Amino acid sequence: MSQQDKQSEVARLRAQIEQEYAACLWALRGLAAGMAQHLFIQRRFRQMDRAHKGLMQLIGEEQATAILCEVFDSKQEKTE
Repeated sequence: MSQQDKQSEVARLRAQIEQEYAACLWALRGLAAGMAQHLFIQRRFRQMDRAHKGLMQLIGEEQATAILCEVFDSKQEKTE
């Protein structure tokens, strides 16, 4: 995999994590309630986990986790 391909894949996986986490935050504040809300959020976190594992394969655990934390922090700041 070329360096450019690797960077593109990292960007794609980061964007996926951002979208999944945004969906989780929406679900927490949205109209869904109870089990439907729980299942929706659970699916989103599974998708984030898959993306995180993909990042770990590309850039290592430490950098992948740093990206995950950056996404969580940036989204949290926007909702406060």
